Amino acid sequence: MMREEAEAVVAEGPLPERKLIRDYSPETQVAARLEISSGGLFGGDTAGVDVMGDGRLVPFRGGVMRRELEPKGNQTAFDAVRKALR
Repeated sequence: MMREEAEAVVAEGPLPERKLIRDYSPETQVAARLEISSGGLFGGDTAGVDVMGDGRLVPFRGGVMRRELEPKGNQTAFDAVRKALR
């Protein structure tokens, strides 16, 4: 289900550049954050995928203290999330 949600966000196309106090290019914006949590506020594991404004998928582990995951070899971002939650 996470893969389908991410693909739907990517299919919407890139985000436009945003100008607030500074410029935010599509690759610096998060279009969607999809995460799975196996516990409550202080327990369990959390991992997911950030769909960036340029369509990249960035897997991560952790809730408040998020750490980017690096897929190994032929792994997809979703494989990295699956492995992190094992």
